[in-house]
Amino acid sequence: MSNPTTKKRGADLLLDPALNKSTAFTEAERQALGIVGLVPDVTESEDLQLRRVLQQLGHKSTDLDRYIYLVNLLDHDETLLYRTIMSDPARFLPIVYDPTIGEVCLKFGHIFRAPRGMYLSIDRRGHVREVLRNWPVEDVRFICVTDGGRILGLGDLGANGMGIPIGKLQLYTAAAGVPPRGLMPMYLDAGTNNEQYLQDPLYLGLRRKRPPTEELFSFVDEFMDAVQEVFPKCCVHFEDWTGADAVHLLQRYRDKYCVYNDDVQGTAGITLAGMINACKLKGTRLADERYLFLGAGSAGVGLANLLCSALVEQGLTLEQAQANVHMFDVNGLLESSRTDLFDFQRPYAHPHAPTRDFVAAIKSVKPTTIIGVSTIGGAFSKDVVEAMCAIDERPIILALSNPTEHAECTAEEAYRWSKGKAIFAAGVQFPPVQLDGRTYLPGQANNFYIFPAIGMAVYATEASRVPDELFIEAAKAVADQVPHDLLKQGMLYPPQSNILETEIKTATRVATRIFDLGLARVERPNDIEALVRSHVYNPQYASFA
Repeated sequence: MSNPTTKKRGADLLLDPALNKSTAFTEAERQALGIVGLVPDVTESEDLQLRRVLQQLGHKSTDLDRYIYLVNLLDHDETLLYRTIMSDPARFLPIVYDPTIGEVCLKFGHIFRAPRGMYLSIDRRGHVREVLRNWPVEDVRFICVTDGGRILGLGDLGANGMGIPIGKLQLYTAAAGVPPRGLMPMYLDAGTNNEQYLQDPLYLGLRRKRPPTEELFSFVDEFMDAVQEVFPKCCVHFEDWTGADAVHLLQRYRDKYCVYNDDVQGTAGITLAGMINACKLKGTRLADERYLFLGAGSAGVGLANLLCSALVEQGLTLEQAQANVHMFDVNGLLESSRTDLFDFQRPYAHPHAPTRDFVAAIKSVKPTTIIGVSTIGGAFSKDVVEAMCAIDERPIILALSNPTEHAECTAEEAYRWSKGKAIFAAGVQFPPVQLDGRTYLPGQANNFYIFPAIGMAVYATEASRVPDELFIEAAKAVADQVPHDLLKQGMLYPPQSNILETEIKTATRVATRIFDLGLARVERPNDIEALVRSHVYNPQYASFA
């Protein structure tokens, strides 16, 4: 590793998690940095430090306790935290993110120990630039920002939603090697409509109801303008805003700034990857399938839009693609007589008799693929699965809502009710299913296959925009990395155990697309993969000798 230059010495150095090496400082470093006596008088290897972390984690009884331990480690020794996660990503990603992150957010104000990230209140209107300049890093490359309006499938959690940007940005580093120094989690605090939190004395946000949309958007406008001035190379990643706000803010900024919404585009990308591989199993094309969504919010519509873009690539017109996609929400099937639809839902409201019965809609629309983004646990009942099997020999069933209790059905239910015919994936990880002598491997349609790779590609190329083409390319790249033997067992996504290499390959393809589209702000190299790899963070201590 390089020899970093730092003016910090003694206790100040030990209190900086990006520089602290704890028991790994050499004798020469202790003498030079004035920390003799401030750490135990031994020099331990990183492997020995990791062994101690794993032993301490083994004494924790719940994943929430393990999460709290790991976040505390991040506050003291950033390198060791990422070395831990990256040593066994299949084990640790579910702890630092989904599904544990849902419980973290519900209890965020109660388990809070130290501030991490930036808290930008609507009371700071007119002074956003000054607030952003308080951040200690000048070259911020990504801000993951939420207003806590719709956290996972849990609803309006207000300030408790800050756990999401913190966790998302940890995945940028742990899954794709994006250097952590340039990452800023942010909670944009415009209040909450959650009465439970407004009455909770330990709640960490503004104690007021959310403002009208126009007032909120004016505040976000100031924030976006300020980011361009203070952090000119920054990409803004919107996360877990309410459905209508998520779609409209993306429309508002996508052609002006480097910005994307993971709920809209990332969810769409990972689902598209799964559908590409499901079609490989069936011997069909995306254009041959007929789609019905349960849920028509930002995730569902974003997914449908990206799917239609991919269908257009396969030769359909946009109108033909949209005609292949149907949606069903809390008020029933989206059809042309409904007057309660948002503008972004109308392309999927086709002529059809009104119905609020999902099974009846299946029998009428005759989809070959159903996609659950409803947050309603158990919504894909036995009747739903059997209705799908009556239409198609190998129905595709994607139960994408999370956390686990919100999944539309379990893997075991999908396989058992379909007698093993269903091609299944979920938004959470389910264990392998044994049925009639066969082992089925349900895949997890988790956005962490997509957005960290997009992040690394944007980081390496300094892209000026993040259009849908990048998410389509990422979906294709992820789908192409599933080994044939695992695909035959129903696994639609690559193993998580080798996530870093998977994401580097995906990032390379996305970066290539960025150069092809003329969006890069660096010179195109002869070897794009080498460019990507040159930026990958390695969780090894720097040498101060």
